[in-house]
This record gives sequence, C-alpha cells and structure tokens, in this order.
Amino acid sequence: MLEELATAFERKDYHTATKLLKHLLEESPENPWVQFYLGRLDEVSGKHQEAQNVYRQLLRSTTNAKILSQARQGLQRLEEIEQEKRKQAIAQATMADGGNAIGVLVLEPISNEFKNQAAQKFAQIMQLDPYSAKLVLPTRGWRLYRSGAVGELKYYGEQLQNANISCFWVTLAEIHKIQVFQVNYFLESTPKASVVCRNQENQLGSLSFDWSEVKGRVLGLLPIFEQVIDRDVRGKLERKTKTQDYFQFYDLHLPGRGCILRLYDNGYDFQQGLEIASQSSLNTIKISWNSLVGWLEQQIPQVKVWSDFTPFAETILDKTEMLEQMQSHIHILRREQTNWDPAFHLYSGLVFRKNVS
Repeated sequence: MLEELATAFERKDYHTATKLLKHLLEESPENPWVQFYLGRLDEVSGKHQEAQNVYRQLLRSTTNAKILSQARQGLQRLEEIEQEKRKQAIAQATMADGGNAIGVLVLEPISNEFKNQAAQKFAQIMQLDPYSAKLVLPTRGWRLYRSGAVGELKYYGEQLQNANISCFWVTLAEIHKIQVFQVNYFLESTPKASVVCRNQENQLGSLSFDWSEVKGRVLGLLPIFEQVIDRDVRGKLERKTKTQDYFQFYDLHLPGRGCILRLYDNGYDFQQGLEIASQSSLNTIKISWNSLVGWLEQQIPQVKVWSDFTPFAETILDKTEMLEQMQSHIHILRREQTNWDPAFHLYSGLVFRKNVS
C-alpha cells in the first residue's frame, strides 16, 4: 500500500492519497514513511505548520537516510514558500500609502518570566536563532530594534503584537512635526501656568497652559564632554575626550497642542519669573534645579515620568545615519556634535507619539 501511496503522490492524485493514508494510519501510525506522507499531505493541503512539525519530528526520530533527505527537502520547500509570502507582504505594505516613509520599530520591556517563551516567537518571526532573540528582547526599558520603511516595520510589528510581544512603530516625520519650545522661566503657575520661552525660530514669547494639558514628562541626562590630558598604558601623555558632568533635561508634553516644553538646568533663568528656588547667593545651579523639579512634581504628581533615556540611548548611539536626520532642538554649546542630543529628542518624541496613540 505504501507503493500505491507514493504513486498517488507522484500523479498528484491527492484524493486517492488521502484515502490510502487513512488506512495506513490505522494500521501502522508509527511507520516513518507513513508519517512522512502525512507531512506531504499537510504540505500540499496548505497546512504548513503541521507539515513542518511532522518533518522536524522525523529528523529527530528516524535514521532512515532517504526519509531524512525527503524531510529536509520538505522543510526547505516550506521555508522558500514562507520567504516568498513574507517578501510579497512586505512589498505590499511598503507600497501602501506612506509605507515608504522612514520609521523606527521599538520593542517594549518584557518580564523575565516570559522571556524564554517570547524569544522563541521572536526568533521565528524575525528569523533569528533563539539565543540571539533572547539577547535582543529588553527587560528594563525600550530598545530601538530596527529602522527603515515603516510599511515593513508595521508588517513585523503586527506579527510581534499578535505573538504578545509588545512593540510600536513611528515614522521620523511624526516626530519632526512636534513643536519644541525652550523654556526660559515660569512667569506664573495659577490659575494657569505661563512660561517665557523661545520657539524653533528662536523667537522669544510666552505660552500659557492648564496643568491638565500635560500628559507626559521625560527626564534625561546629557553628558558634558571635555578634552583632558591623560596617560596611556605606557605612561605617555595623550588627549582624551571624557565625560566630566551632565546637563539635566526635563520635557513637558502637551499633546493637545502638538508641542513639548523643554527645560534644562543651565538654560533656565532662576533669577527671573516665579521664585521657585530661594534666591540665596549660596545656591548652586544643581540646588536650584532640584527645587524646580520638586516644584513641578507638586503641580503634576499624577503625570507619568519617563526616565529610562540612558539605557535607550546606549543602544542607538551608533546609528549615526538615522540620528543625523533628527533635529535635536537642544541648544548646548559643544565643541563638536554628539549623537546623545538627537537621541534624547528621539526618545522624548517616541514617548510623545506613544502616549498620543
């Protein structure tokens, strides 16, 4: 009967093959040839996952060289079919309206409890080995996993979400649309908050808003680099760039207005406007800044604070080509540009867009 079954498959007479296979499964279900033809029937019926499971099981359980060869060929055929389907789906998603726009795919943290399970699914979707997939999945903060055409990112993102792997995708154009106002100082806090600030054209003006309009807060440290003289391993003097200190940044998100109010310690004029910090001559910028941060906490204690910028930045600082497309809206006098500045604006912009969506 096995020969008749093989002949039926050769003739592509799957109706006869189904009937013969039913009898063989009743008589000798453990026969590896019967199992192989079960996989072939699943394959030609479009049940690709079931066929793949059968072929993989045969690779583990049989030593018959011919069956092993046929099972490997079956897996190869299924892989080629999946690759072609994936290629067509990505092409279709990219050709859709706006699908060609450059965007980023961000992975959200996953608990250690579910990481192994998630890594298996992630590996399958992104075509990685499970070990590499486990290294990629974050457990603390966001990880920017990939940049490129947003249509392709959306295709992968939807598959990941369907596998209960939290992620989101945003176009860089959506982040570019966010207006950023550099806050000089607060004029008043009641009945509305009012700030003196500069817009993106560096024009000085004022802006009033209700505290209830603030839907997100982002804190971040941006390194201050200095050239220092140091000794190398041989004791020879050499110039090195080292982090000497940090600027502290604080963004207030007003999504209803499509804007961010950006404050930073060395850019805030503590001598003007509301007396938030005591005007003691002994006050350092750090003391005054801490007073300002505490005061803001009193005004909007219910608004979520996002403060995982540093681990996020460390995963993208080498993505120079993408970060060079970002206008940082950070006006620090630096000897040379650094990717830390656009990385902070990207992080804050991602929080902004994530909260809006």
